[in-house]
Amino acid sequence: MDRTDVGALVRSAVDGETAAWKALVEGLSPLVWSVVRAHRLSEADGHEVYQTVWFRFAQHLGRIREPEKAGSWIASTARNECLKVLKSLRRLTPTDDPQLLDRASDAPTPEQSVLDSEEAAAQSERVRFLWQELEGLGDRCRQLLRVLVSSPPPSYQEVSTSLGIAVGSIGPMRQRCLRRLRARLDARGAL
Repeated sequence: MDRTDVGALVRSAVDGETAAWKALVEGLSPLVWSVVRAHRLSEADGHEVYQTVWFRFAQHLGRIREPEKAGSWIASTARNECLKVLKSLRRLTPTDDPQLLDRASDAPTPEQSVLDSEEAAAQSERVRFLWQELEGLGDRCRQLLRVLVSSPPPSYQEVSTSLGIAVGSIGPMRQRCLRRLRARLDARGAL
């Protein structure tokens, strides 16, 4: 359609002439469909864009400042609507696999998130309390237990060399230190 014709038809459609509206739709529909095809939308999505473009055009018909450029307005609107559809399609993954549709979500429920958070906080508190009680042991026990819980665990020979304890004394000393730690935790009601 010629720009002058489009401008005259838009003015007439604004004045309520049904024939002008029909002529605009017939004359500019190929433009809308060319934009839809350029974006390679499915037939259903293309019809959705087509209807949305004409709906928006009808909404804004009286506000178009340059009626001769209505074709550009329609092409631009069609492009924007196509991009909206494409963006929404990226968020969706169509499937016909019933097992996938029936599958429970991998995301934790809000209740499970709260429970996990509370458990993590309780675990953190237990670890803090344990280290606090460990600090209350004598230097020798504290050093031995810290070395033995390191990762990867050292060999008894390495412990013997670093702390100056005979290899045969490490096991019994570790047991005595753990008993003392357990007694401290029991006394504080931590176990």
